[in-house]
Amino acid sequence: MGEFDLIRRFFTRPTPHAVLGVGDDCALLQSAPGMQMAISTDMLVSGRHFFADTDPQALGHKCLAVNLSDLAACGARPLAFTLALALPEADEAWLAPFAQGLLALADAHGCELIGGDTTRGPLSICITVFGEVPAQSRNPRHPLVPTSALLRSGAQAGDDIYVSGTLGDAALALQALWGQVALPPEVLVQARQRLERPSPRVALGQALRGVASACADVSDGLIGDLGHILERSALGARVDTERVLPLLAARSHFPGGSVQFDQQLSHAPDAQHPAALALQCVLAGGDDYELVFCAAPAQRDAVQAAATQSGTPVTRIGTMQAAPGLHLVDGQGRTVAPQFASFDHFSASRSRPA
Repeated sequence: MGEFDLIRRFFTRPTPHAVLGVGDDCALLQSAPGMQMAISTDMLVSGRHFFADTDPQALGHKCLAVNLSDLAACGARPLAFTLALALPEADEAWLAPFAQGLLALADAHGCELIGGDTTRGPLSICITVFGEVPAQSRNPRHPLVPTSALLRSGAQAGDDIYVSGTLGDAALALQALWGQVALPPEVLVQARQRLERPSPRVALGQALRGVASACADVSDGLIGDLGHILERSALGARVDTERVLPLLAARSHFPGGSVQFDQQLSHAPDAQHPAALALQCVLAGGDDYELVFCAAPAQRDAVQAAATQSGTPVTRIGTMQAAPGLHLVDGQGRTVAPQFASFDHFSASRSRPA
């Protein structure tokens, strides 16, 4: 099977919303009047972002999901995407389920595959996704960027901090797959689902336009991605760890039994303490692809309405502050002593296949 046969067989489909799709040197997209294009690119590399034996259907799902999550963080509606795929060989038994997982998620979000490239090489997947948001002539939160898109730079001191869904289960699954944590088989299956088949919060992102003041997707860990909002908004934050810990869905199955949330984390427990391990997963584990966002306290009802409209639970976990820095506290307001660092490709001491 040659390169162009591979493209025709697995990745060529009708593209009713694109002016021109797969088959020419360029694809053509027509954005609607009064709309702006939102564009994002992500690359997944075997052995770095996912295990070599990852189910190809799950991998197809995830490689698009992580891109759709970027659109969600901007409040954008998905339109189309391109796929650049390096393959060790043209293996039909692998390509068929990969394409199935990829295109099923694309269909669920009305996102059309309009082009890309294929080549022989170590397995890697690069997707560029295109979405749209309404243009806006004047936005007091973003006077230099006339857009209705959610940005990282619009938060203000006193804003509430929220996170969608659950956090930490993907990181917990990764630790279990590395052999660092023992989980009951049924718990590992559920946690691995969060690792390999994340749910991009596209509907929530769109519902938060005009409600949230700033937003980012949680891909490398909550504190790191919240840190992007702090940096771009020139603010600090106070986060209550006892509101964050319950977001680990598998917490009752964590090593050592049910995680107790009054474990005196302010007294710096050993890093292997169950509560500290749980916090590491929730605060810095990554691969959650949830949204962390800010909104004024006056918008609490509107935030809940957006959550209900999109069918996505949200949790208020802290407050933006004028003083710089991220301050982690327990339920009594005491400083949490353990230090946590989110994943960084070029400072990490080991690969993180996910």
